[in-house]
Amino acid sequence: MIEDYCLDPNLQKIRVVLVETSHPGNIGAIARAMKNMGLSELVLVKPKEFPSQVASARASSASDILDRARVVQSLDEALVGCKLAFGASARLRKVSWPQLDVRETAELAIKTVVEDQATVAMVFGREDSGLSNAEMDKCHYLSHIPSNPTYSSLNISQAVQVFAYECLMATNVKSVHQKEGYRHKLASSDQLEGFYDHLYQALQDIGFLDPNKNARFMRRMRRLFNRSQLDIKEVDILRGILRATQRKLGAKDSQKID
Repeated sequence: MIEDYCLDPNLQKIRVVLVETSHPGNIGAIARAMKNMGLSELVLVKPKEFPSQVASARASSASDILDRARVVQSLDEALVGCKLAFGASARLRKVSWPQLDVRETAELAIKTVVEDQATVAMVFGREDSGLSNAEMDKCHYLSHIPSNPTYSSLNISQAVQVFAYECLMATNVKSVHQKEGYRHKLASSDQLEGFYDHLYQALQDIGFLDPNKNARFMRRMRRLFNRSQLDIKEVDILRGILRATQRKLGAKDSQKID
């Protein structure tokens, strides 16, 4: 059963296929990576060991992905019902399969799911040797993660994490958080001018600024605060500090400065 909370229902149509995975811990780590990014369908082609306590332990709270995982005996069986299959490979082969990087792969995958209401497969090979050429023949595209050409090999769970993340980003997800961050409207020009006038007066009140030598200093202050893009609340705080400073020194009532 798919969980109640889903980042994007289109992600449920992206099938992760693992071919002859040798280490059950990698299967568990992949389940966790999938759940992090909203994917849920996992198919295992002749895994060396599954089910496994090691896989369950590595999956942490993604055991539901493992519980739903299907074990099949061939890649053909794993790809039944898929309109497109992307074969992940760190090696760009001599035979020229159509090639996409991971971001292009994710964009095409989501586009196919959305427009055709079809399932697509991301196929990952063995930890030590990846996918064979015969297995790549069953895929429509060779997909790769751009990386250091002198050391391009990733752990399989890391590779799945990158592909899954790009699939999530391709859905144009806005945020997975319910609470909004800090937000206030930027201060208007009038509010900033009032602040600058207030600052100018307060600096004279405390004996810091000589009014006969103010042009260059105040210009620097304007550049400083303009770069920070003060919001309304921040201007109110700064003017409150200036007023308190003036009151402490017995200066004239700063409220006259608008």
